Amino acid sequence: MTEIIGVRFKSGGKQYYFDPQGQQVAPGQGVIIETSRGLEYGECTQGNTMVEDEEVVQPLRPLVRLATDRDLETVERNHEKEKRAFTICQEKIAAHGLDMKLVEVEYSFEGNKILFFFTSEGRVDFRALVKDLASVFHARIELRQIGVRDEAKMLGGLGICGRPLCCASFLDEFQPVSIKMAKTQNLSLNPTKISGTCGRLMCCLKYEQEAYEDAVRRMPKNESFVETPEGVGTVSQVNLLRETVKVRLDDQPDAPKCFHNCELRVVRSGKGKRPEDYVAPPPEELAKLRKVTPVEEPRILTENANSALAGLSVPPAEESAPPAEPRRNRRRRKSGGEQAQGKREEGSAPQKPSQPKPPRGEGRPRPENKPRPEQKPRGENRSKPQEGGKSAPVPEKAAAEGQSPAGEKKRPRRRYHRRPRGDKPQTPPAQ
Repeated sequence: MTEIIGVRFKSGGKQYYFDPQGQQVAPGQGVIIETSRGLEYGECTQGNTMVEDEEVVQPLRPLVRLATDRDLETVERNHEKEKRAFTICQEKIAAHGLDMKLVEVEYSFEGNKILFFFTSEGRVDFRALVKDLASVFHARIELRQIGVRDEAKMLGGLGICGRPLCCASFLDEFQPVSIKMAKTQNLSLNPTKISGTCGRLMCCLKYEQEAYEDAVRRMPKNESFVETPEGVGTVSQVNLLRETVKVRLDDQPDAPKCFHNCELRVVRSGKGKRPEDYVAPPPEELAKLRKVTPVEEPRILTENANSALAGLSVPPAEESAPPAEPRRNRRRRKSGGEQAQGKREEGSAPQKPSQPKPPRGEGRPRPENKPRPEQKPRGENRSKPQEGGKSAPVPEKAAAEGQSPAGEKKRPRRRYHRRPRGDKPQTPPAQ
């Protein structure tokens, strides 16, 4: 076992292991480390940890000391010098007419070495530039050409997802990304959609690649010949995320049906000829492939919840709706309008709950306590005056058939049985 500490020299940079030399270092503390470039300031990201000897590369460089206040002041002065060196280097590049873009300037902890990072499309002859910079800073000058991915890592920014760049926040090193990953994940091959801020393929394509590869191994390919619970057919479309497959059945080739991957049985994988000696199994055997899919689970859960509520004598959500307001009957009046109608409603008795409407073609139910009036022969329906000069009361059925108030559209009157008409003149009987 070997005791190590993890140190990172830049934010989002790679983590390196060093020998603590018996000192206890907490994460977040500044340390001074001896490197190949001399003394460097870094920040501890992993405290004292015991690891196997095979996990580290021997020999480990030692920890010099914990950073003091004086060391922190030196780091701040170096940052101010870097800003001044950046401006001077840009002026020198313009003076020499070099095709290069300066990205960042880095001072060593001791200040005896200055590192300039730049990007360029091709090779650049910067020998004259190095001599000019050395005469200005009186230090060792090193110019290093980097790629666009390293430039994005140094500058930082926001990705198309709205979050800080992965390379500038937590990625220790760049992972290889290829266009094959985009094809496996069924992404658009448009470079503007699958490229990051740096102009290269997005690093996040690597994150879900293993899950997609596993789904591809388990699911059938396009144009595969499969057996489904509803018959045999050919695969037309595959959805890796939902693990669903659209199949063109031999019986219904124009209407593809969707099935879950667990309901399929692959007979031929990929495009090719159908097996010559293949005989489709009977429908009873194919029906055994039917399983509960994730799409059907919510419906089954709802049915189980309704059955549980029925056991507790609680009505379902559909039956708990408030009853419809009963329809009001209005009298037919020749005049009076809305005023007379309003007075009648104010003095009317409370309404009874509505009864179910009989089917079309049947008459309305009559009250049980009143006998059905006998029908008179045609021509005898005319009301005759009673004693005292008072006319006979209006039949209750005629009062129930109301007329809409003035200004409203009349509804068509529906006749359920033929009524005798008494408005025609009566013919005297022949003698």
